[in-house]
Amino acid sequence: MADAPRTVLISGCSSGIGLELAVQLAHDHRHRYQVVATMRDLGKKGTLEAAAGEALGQTLTVAQLDVCSDESVAQCLSGIQGGEVDVLVNNAGVGLVGPLEGLSLAAMQNVFDTNFFGAVRLVRAVLPGMKRRRKGHIVVVSSVMGLQGVVFNEAYAASKFALEGFFESLAVQLLQFNIFITLVEPGPVVTNFEGKLLEQVSTAEFPDTDSDTLHYFRDCYLPASRELFHSVGQSPQDVAQVIVKVISSTRPPLRRQTNARYTPLIALKTVDPSGSLYVRTTHCLLFRWTRLLNLGLRCLACGCLRFRIWPR
Repeated sequence: MADAPRTVLISGCSSGIGLELAVQLAHDHRHRYQVVATMRDLGKKGTLEAAAGEALGQTLTVAQLDVCSDESVAQCLSGIQGGEVDVLVNNAGVGLVGPLEGLSLAAMQNVFDTNFFGAVRLVRAVLPGMKRRRKGHIVVVSSVMGLQGVVFNEAYAASKFALEGFFESLAVQLLQFNIFITLVEPGPVVTNFEGKLLEQVSTAEFPDTDSDTLHYFRDCYLPASRELFHSVGQSPQDVAQVIVKVISSTRPPLRRQTNARYTPLIALKTVDPSGSLYVRTTHCLLFRWTRLLNLGLRCLACGCLRFRIWPR
């Protein structure tokens, strides 16, 4: 007799990784998953429903969920049959890019409210049931920016560092309940959201920011960021495929990076755990050796440099 489908709750499914993951799980040919694909604004559900096709209403349902609201989380869970979540995928997130002096504390707090506290809120809600049943899997869409800081992304990187520390700590306890945690760490992901964000900040005003810093942001960071996305960026479909494999694993890993081409860019912290080599090298590549940086990214894109991030 086949096992009953596992209920998978995914946050942030209106676009990008969340949408692709929901569709891929719902179309699983072995029908192993019942997907609850959530988003804050149901007015944006059209793209997801179109991509789901015949799975809509069968192996995929769409629900409203604001990870920043206790009431919304409770209402969403009450709509799940039996109220049981077997797999939770914390995917909802927001970005914030720009010179620190030009960003408000409210904007930075919003990043933490969504990226960090939103994930914590969902885990607190589903954990009692998972502990009762002595099984469960919590997948957290983190980032390589949870492993290394990136210039002009301070608040966003800090929110991902917070996720890494919180869930690594929690993972130790939860193994006692047969509950697994996996931190998925994508590099650059090419989405409409990222493209619009970079376009907006390229012309944005950043009050209280000095002219030198604005120059470094607009004329050094933004061109390098566009080249990075162009050279080593992944599609949401690629990242979703990695997460599907993680969810289907019988022994899920604590961490899983998704982009082998990005590996050389985080290797410096492995070579020198103090972080000094990474900071100094990144500083020189961005502000002094721009041509070398662009050449290196193009080599990564064409496969001149080949690295593996996990044994095959």
